Amino acid sequence: MEFRILGPLEVLAGDERLPALGPKQGSLLALLLLHANEVVSSDRLVDELWAEERESGAPALQASMSRLRKALGDGAAMLETSGPGYVLRIEPGQLDLHRFEHLLEEGVRAEPAVAAAKLREALALWRGSPLADFTYQPFAQTAIGRLEELRMLALERRMAADLTLGREAELVPELEALVAEHPLREGFRAQLMLALYRAGRQADALEAYQAARRTLVDELGIEPAPALQELEKAILRQDPTLELELESVSALRSILVAAFGDAALEPLVAVAEPLGRKPPREIIVSRLLADPAALGDASS
Repeated sequence: MEFRILGPLEVLAGDERLPALGPKQGSLLALLLLHANEVVSSDRLVDELWAEERESGAPALQASMSRLRKALGDGAAMLETSGPGYVLRIEPGQLDLHRFEHLLEEGVRAEPAVAAAKLREALALWRGSPLADFTYQPFAQTAIGRLEELRMLALERRMAADLTLGREAELVPELEALVAEHPLREGFRAQLMLALYRAGRQADALEAYQAARRTLVDELGIEPAPALQELEKAILRQDPTLELELESVSALRSILVAAFGDAALEPLVAVAEPLGRKPPREIIVSRLLADPAALGDASS
């Protein structure tokens, strides 16, 4: 059985999606999923879900728990009574949130190419706003904020990995959309400025800074953070350190120039040379030989 909360609540049994739960059963399941494999006391469940009808909360909880078990069918055994409350026992991989957190942790620790792939896989698990069915439910408010922040962290880390790999040109439209959606998030502003600069658009990078400054001053009455201000200064003076990350991975983005037999290499090198300038890339020149015996002649 699979549970999904990175979007509307969904429960899957194999390839089949279980019918939508009633409001109280859905809220009860969502709350237990947020504390999967932990005992949640009956008192807390009543306080969270029946705060306005406290006197009838205990019997209402028992009735909702019974309906939830029935709705889970073969998965009902996962929902256990334990001491003063209940616990939902799930295995690794059964909850999309746990898979997301695992991939995020792997991506944060990995080198750029692996990190970008892991973080893309993690972000692909999202189907919309987390716990979208419970946006206005008090029990979900803190959790939704935490999950949204984790998603932003994964996005920022993925952008950083892609920037390190020299993918700035393709990142610009995505970063522009993220800045428009999250105008007060300076991390995306900085990444957009850096992507524009590395794509050869210095003037646009500086305008992106001015747009960030106007928004922050107008909305919050504050100047950009020192890191963003330092980035603008570095772009103005065309600081070479802005390119250092790309140089460190140039070997991962080498250009191979190969000619077969006696074919001339010069025309191929002439085509490859401009491509190796920005981002800086290593150009490897080689000649393919049909006869291995010719290796001796080539080495001499």
